[in-house]
Amino acid sequence: MTMQYISTRGAAPVLGFEEAMMTGLARDGGLYVPDAVPVMAAADIAALAGLSYEDIAFRVMRPYLGGAFGDDEFRRLIAKAYAGFHHAARAPLVQLAPGHFLLELFHGPTLAFKDFAMQLIGQLFQASLARSGKRVTIVGATSGDTGSAAIEAFRGLAGVDVVILYPQGRVSDVQRRQMTTPAEANVHAIAIDGDFDDCQARVKDMFNDFAFRDDVALAGVNSINWARVLAQVVYYFSSAVALGAPHRTVSFTVPTGNFGDIFAGYIARRMGLPIDRLVVATNHNDILHRALSSGDYVTDGVKPSISPSMDIQVSSNFERALFDAYGRDGAAVTQLMADLKAGGFRISQGALETLRDTFASGRCSEAETSATIARIHATTGEILCPHSAVGVHVAESHLGPSPMITLATAHPAKFPDAVQAAMGTRPALPPHMADLFERPERITRAPNDLVALQALIRERTGR
Repeated sequence: MTMQYISTRGAAPVLGFEEAMMTGLARDGGLYVPDAVPVMAAADIAALAGLSYEDIAFRVMRPYLGGAFGDDEFRRLIAKAYAGFHHAARAPLVQLAPGHFLLELFHGPTLAFKDFAMQLIGQLFQASLARSGKRVTIVGATSGDTGSAAIEAFRGLAGVDVVILYPQGRVSDVQRRQMTTPAEANVHAIAIDGDFDDCQARVKDMFNDFAFRDDVALAGVNSINWARVLAQVVYYFSSAVALGAPHRTVSFTVPTGNFGDIFAGYIARRMGLPIDRLVVATNHNDILHRALSSGDYVTDGVKPSISPSMDIQVSSNFERALFDAYGRDGAAVTQLMADLKAGGFRISQGALETLRDTFASGRCSEAETSATIARIHATTGEILCPHSAVGVHVAESHLGPSPMITLATAHPAKFPDAVQAAMGTRPALPPHMADLFERPERITRAPNDLVALQALIRERTGR
């Protein structure tokens, strides 16, 4: 049966995998999800043990493709996607303490977990565009890591312009330079006078302006894109199997702002991976923790932090979780998202109980983040980025009989000031990025204004 994709708001066309990937945001403003989640038998999960990351990726993702890419083609694209990673295991596990493991997701070309999805999407997009002969304009918003991962994946590719909006002054120097130093003509990094939520809102506004969307052939690679989430499902399987799944349960703690990475864990659980708990870890921008604790999803402004990729109040992918929690009722989700624009909404008791059956949560203060970086380095030698430290701190209060895997989402050298302040020494960039601060930057500032941004994008892309 062909896999089909439906919108969380219930009023957009049903699409196949390739169309959903190229579309990004549904035309009704919703997010695409599979109409059914394929379940892997326990024997098939057990058979993943000892396989390469690429082989696991093929087996986990293939049921979602619906014939969009042939098996041999898909294997080739996966191999090319991960060839540039700087660790043979791609996503290695490191033990922090009895029953607590760190999943290092920062060995890709831009030193962040976003590379796992973005490198693959770059290959999939290129293959699809080569077949169709079309040209697209990718527009994305970033709180720091998505932008550099997207630029790295699409820089210099035929048929693609990539435009990334990032909040001026609210990303680390390393993150900014990764976006502003590529010299390829198809790369456009734009600093917005605002925060990440402003950047994300302008991207969604562009997708909802159908005339502009069609004129410039908009495509999206934020975690609104289902293919992004799907690629992230893989490392839940690879790490869980390494620790004995499906013969034992595992738990995961995920530092999260936009809810995409932990939603991938939810999909893995739906597929049959025996996940005990999925723990949402937030910094002091703790809207997800507050929502799961109280049932009220109410925005109260973004407070800058030393873990800036989590400085988010409007967590796009939470919409996908709400869609399932509300029994896949698109009209209910549409109403919730309308209420969110007015400041927030109350999650119904039944939906809240459904969410709590899967997700636990916790928050980590700035002081706790710094203390965790110092303590883990002293006791294990492992250097954590501030986001990973948020995850480790929250995980430590959720340890139980199942092994806990905390996702380490970025290399500490992406946030050297925060890490140095916490532990006294400055983490070095890896050799392939050692000259980052010597490369010339191309910086474009723009107001938080839809019309001005659309004019700038038309000028840059010639469309």
